[in-house]
Amino acid sequence: MKPPGVELPVVGFAAYSGTGKTTLLVSLLQLFTARGLRVGIVKHAHHSFEIDHPGKDSYQLRHAGASQVLIGSRRRWALVAEMPEPRESALAFHLGHLDTAALDLVLVEGFKPESIPKIELHRPSLGRPLLFPRDRDVIAVAADAPLAQTPPIPVLDLNDPAAIAAFIIDRFKPARHT
Repeated sequence: MKPPGVELPVVGFAAYSGTGKTTLLVSLLQLFTARGLRVGIVKHAHHSFEIDHPGKDSYQLRHAGASQVLIGSRRRWALVAEMPEPRESALAFHLGHLDTAALDLVLVEGFKPESIPKIELHRPSLGRPLLFPRDRDVIAVAADAPLAQTPPIPVLDLNDPAAIAAFIIDRFKPARHT
């Protein structure tokens, strides 16, 4: 699926905390970049977070009242923007800040309520219920053990990132895949 205004594949990863979303994404990023794909990540944060730290100029400027601080160098930039009122993050808002012309694929961690294609990560040993079928946007389940009931969607091996990467490339066909 391509959300409005986004002309590249967006694939979400949904799971309960502690299931290994970030660990899997690190492995997938290595596999995708080895294939020459340019991948963006949007990660949901549940709480206030800091990317600059006390003692840094950017931190002092933001805490002095700047509503936006852009930190830039020849090789990297980051924008920290304060929201005037707390609100739940909408994925479309965050996707709108990506330079989609420089990407082939966007992977999304979290944002469970959003209506995007998602791969559910599931560890039966954690005793949590599957998100599928309550979440109709789940297109596959990646599990580390057999499921009590096999869903009518693909079941992938959570411990085989290469197979998950192949599933994503086959299903979403990013423009630069090799």
